[in-house]
Amino acid sequence: MSENQIINQPAGEDGSNADVQETASIAATAVTNVPVQAPAEPETAHDDFDWSIDKRNVSTYSNEEKEKYSKVYESTFKSISDNEMVEGTVVGLTKTDVVINIGFKSDGLVSANEFRDIPGLKVGDKVEVMVVEKEDREGHLHLSRKQARITRAWERIVEIHKTGEVVTGVVTSKTKGGLIVDVFGMETFLPGSQIDVKPVTDYDQFVGKTMEFKVVKINEAIKNAVVSHKALIESDIEAQRAEIISKLEKGQVLEGTIKNITDFGAFLDLGGLDGLLYITDISWGRINHPSEVLKMEQKLNVVVLDFDDDKKRISLGLKQLTPHPWDTLPEAIGEGKVVKGKVVNIEDYGAFLEILPGVEGLVHVSEITWANTPINAKEFFKLGDEHEAKIVTLDKDSRKMSLSIKQLTPDPWNEIENKFPVDSRHKGLVKNITPYGVFIELEPGIGGMIHISDLSWLKRFNHPSEYTKVGNEIDVVILGIDKDNRKLQLGHKQLEEDPWNSLQETFGIGSVHEATVIRKDEKGAIVLLPYGLEGFVPNRHLAKEAGGSVAADETNQFVVIEFDRNEKRIVLSHARIWEQAKADEKEALNKERKAEAAKTKKAVKEIQSKVEKTTLGDLGVLAEFKKKLEEGEAGDKAE
Repeated sequence: MSENQIINQPAGEDGSNADVQETASIAATAVTNVPVQAPAEPETAHDDFDWSIDKRNVSTYSNEEKEKYSKVYESTFKSISDNEMVEGTVVGLTKTDVVINIGFKSDGLVSANEFRDIPGLKVGDKVEVMVVEKEDREGHLHLSRKQARITRAWERIVEIHKTGEVVTGVVTSKTKGGLIVDVFGMETFLPGSQIDVKPVTDYDQFVGKTMEFKVVKINEAIKNAVVSHKALIESDIEAQRAEIISKLEKGQVLEGTIKNITDFGAFLDLGGLDGLLYITDISWGRINHPSEVLKMEQKLNVVVLDFDDDKKRISLGLKQLTPHPWDTLPEAIGEGKVVKGKVVNIEDYGAFLEILPGVEGLVHVSEITWANTPINAKEFFKLGDEHEAKIVTLDKDSRKMSLSIKQLTPDPWNEIENKFPVDSRHKGLVKNITPYGVFIELEPGIGGMIHISDLSWLKRFNHPSEYTKVGNEIDVVILGIDKDNRKLQLGHKQLEEDPWNSLQETFGIGSVHEATVIRKDEKGAIVLLPYGLEGFVPNRHLAKEAGGSVAADETNQFVVIEFDRNEKRIVLSHARIWEQAKADEKEALNKERKAEAAKTKKAVKEIQSKVEKTTLGDLGVLAEFKKKLEEGEAGDKAE
């Protein structure tokens, strides 16, 4: 300290000035001419104090004394550092601030807002504060209770995160994606997905509520914590699950509430544990969707079919609470009995009829009708339709039943020869068409097939659909009866006489006819002849005299080059017509040349017989005749 200064010591923690009086009561001594020498080794801090010196005088001290008194002075205060947590005493209250004494050189001021959680704060109360700065720019001690609370709160939150304890917090406000929760005076984040096990859309309903939470995540760097209320619920549910599963047994009957319905079944709440009731275990009968017999929030008694301790899965059954219908069949259901059932399933091989809930029988396609023609079960049956059928076989052990619809009526094939004798004519309905023939139904259960070759005497078809369609009526004649295989051989062209017996004269080989090309392929062309008859022209016989070939839809002259009555086949040619004309013309020319050559030879012989002596003139005439004769012979050879 400088000269002319007075040392002022603040009160100790107990508010007294004892230490100050003991160490700093030395008054300054005025020295004029003679310096005052201090004792070499004072016994105490007050032995060298001169009480006779007036307070207005100034006393001087050596450096050693100054250092000694400074240490004594400093030792009367606490040693603190920035960011340190200390306990202080409230020594004063104002409207805006609270005065805190922490045993330091000066007291600190803390805003009264930081004590809103202590409504009855009074002088003398002990509080924990943080030293923000021992000395700010203005030399004041900067304390904060808020920082102290946040620091202590964070320490507790970190510890609780490690131990997994449950904490209580107050939801203070709503924020984007969740809620803000005050835990130990520190703000933490509660995500919307962690509020409840069920989705929550209205966050406002939780603001202001005091709830329990678990600290699920912390960030040391930014001192941020995430809490969850859902984790507590799940923990409770898990405990309930463990308790329920520990007591589960197969065959045990439980009460559950339907909480969700899906296409494959329903989920039931068994009191903290979910179980699945599969659609196949709801009813002994067939159902298309669980909602047909179940409703949301409906309470049911169900039986435990199976459970998995590890996966926490429980399979439940409802139909198992009642006897299987096959075990309690009424007397009205037996072999030979006629029953009525609803179509519940259709396959290619037949249809299943539900006689009673859980009791089904199969109507095989072979038991639909007495006819031996192919039948499509999906065209005959429709889901939901009801049909009467006769029980053919019944096996309770294997729980199988075969049904028959056709056996409700007598077998028409027993009297087939009387009603449909050979050569009799009938009208039938086209039921099916295949590449090789047409299936005709004469009456229910009776039918047969017209082979593609028996459709027409004159036309050849690539497919029977070119002649008739399914659903058309057609006249037929019975050609044969196969009672063992339940088949009729039918014909259509046999309703008329075979025209090929009389066509040979009209379409004899060499006869020429006008015909139209109706279609062509790589082998040749089919032409339409008079009387609706068709003929075949090979490709090479389509050639024209001027080049090219006869085109499709073109009408031209054709000559018959082959006629086969047995195979019902006529082969024609257009090229033969103009080729024959050329050949006839050439043959006529050859005949004319041969006649002229013979005439010349005869003339030469006559001259030779009349001339006895040869002259030069005669030789010239003979040479000319000889030349003509040779030219005629050469022409014959060339032809």
